[in-house]
Amino acid sequence: MQFARINDVTIHYQVIGAPADRPVIVFINSLGTDFRIWRDVVVRLAGDFAIILYDKRGHGLSDVGQLPASIEDHATDLAGLLDLLSVKDAVICGLSVGGLIAQSLHQRRRDLVRALILSDTAPKIGTAESWNARIAAVEKNGIGSIVDSIMERWFTPAFRRPENTAYSGYCNMLSRQPVEGYIAACEAIRDADFTEAAKRIAVPTICIVGDQDGSTPPDLVLATAKLIPGARYEVIPDCAHIPCVEQPEALTAIIRAFLTSISPGESSP
Repeated sequence: MQFARINDVTIHYQVIGAPADRPVIVFINSLGTDFRIWRDVVVRLAGDFAIILYDKRGHGLSDVGQLPASIEDHATDLAGLLDLLSVKDAVICGLSVGGLIAQSLHQRRRDLVRALILSDTAPKIGTAESWNARIAAVEKNGIGSIVDSIMERWFTPAFRRPENTAYSGYCNMLSRQPVEGYIAACEAIRDADFTEAAKRIAVPTICIVGDQDGSTPPDLVLATAKLIPGARYEVIPDCAHIPCVEQPEALTAIIRAFLTSISPGESSP
């Protein structure tokens, strides 16, 4: 395991190397998960690309840090990690809140971003009312009280079968996240709005969504792609909010095709 002190927060991360001429892909996980959700994508990409994974503050093995923590704070954490690793011009792949962090990183540190892969995300996710209701439920009864409703958004009914042991594992992952870190991330998502910034994204971008996503539905992700100059749009069948878990082969194929289409010198759509 690898740890770094970034902005007075201990960040858990992993680096998987590749030949020096290969692009670097940075994966940012979703709300209530840690970077293990990317495993089935990473094993298909390892060796062909350098890979960086990390647990954002308040999740996994990273510190919760000082609260509150905005999406901009999360982006600053990631920038600090990439600076520590001497990484620039990386492909940033963000899922859900990870996509918000990716958009913020592009806005703040353009030198770090070669391209964006925005999975099941948008410039603005949910409403203040919906996030406040979730925060209140977690404060009163813990994360366990919302697991069933969240899983209905994360995964299709086919994945949520009782005999699917992986489903039980992802329920455990969500319920075992630090409560204060989860709430802080909910507040950060509630307060984030990158709608205007999305119109100024100036790197190759692809927006991806599961066809049954209950958190960021296809119409919302399509609207996001239309905001971003030259952005591409892909829908993954038989998939909800977490394609890297539910349809890793399809997601990997989309990522490979997108990166192959970007010439080494390309810096704008």
